[in-house]
Amino acid sequence: MNINIMTLFPNMFSNFIEESMVGRAVKNNIISFKIYDIRDYSDDIHKHVDDEIYGGGPGMLMKAKPVYDCYKDVVSTIENKKKQKTIFLTPRGKTFDNDMAKDFATYDTLNFICAHYEGVDERAIELINPELVSIGDYVLTGGELPAMVIIDSTIRFIKGVLNNEESVNDESFMNSLLECPQYTRPEEFMGLKVPEILRSGDHKKINEYRLSEAIEITKKYRPDLYKKYKEATNE
Repeated sequence: MNINIMTLFPNMFSNFIEESMVGRAVKNNIISFKIYDIRDYSDDIHKHVDDEIYGGGPGMLMKAKPVYDCYKDVVSTIENKKKQKTIFLTPRGKTFDNDMAKDFATYDTLNFICAHYEGVDERAIELINPELVSIGDYVLTGGELPAMVIIDSTIRFIKGVLNNEESVNDESFMNSLLECPQYTRPEEFMGLKVPEILRSGDHKKINEYRLSEAIEITKKYRPDLYKKYKEATNE
């Protein structure tokens, strides 16, 4: 997968694309990044990309032209335009979830537009017509952190990114269940012991136990997900 990021703060992505799972995927040539500085597309001698808002109001707004010109430059480099998606991070977007991550992982190219200040001139959004995505009902200073969240979640579904391909199927939100409690050595810590069944070696019983615990955890902490699970399994 090729990932293009349009931002006013390219340095925010430096460590992100070099560390942990993302960094390994880059080193293994499974994904690649190209960061575009929207300021490079400003006609202003001082590289200003924002201006006052028509009609008044607090803050400044990103101009349409630098954002649109940056986007046009990005898509001009994409060979297979049919298998690419452009994502604009905005509170008005659909809330990102696991199903969206799985869908995004099927694309050859993802383009992220990261706004700042009070957002972007609406005309740029109309011309680009991106998919509008939010990561939750709260305010951040820009789209850079949401882009990282979506990228991190999405690339987990790309073959070869995870060291253990099976782990993605056992994690939270798969099959509308949260992940069951897990343990490692030592067998006892501060008087608390690892459940005996997990040390039994009986894989059938272990799997049954883990499913039962996942159901109970989901029922307790995320009744909304538990409802979806019940509907999907007709329980």
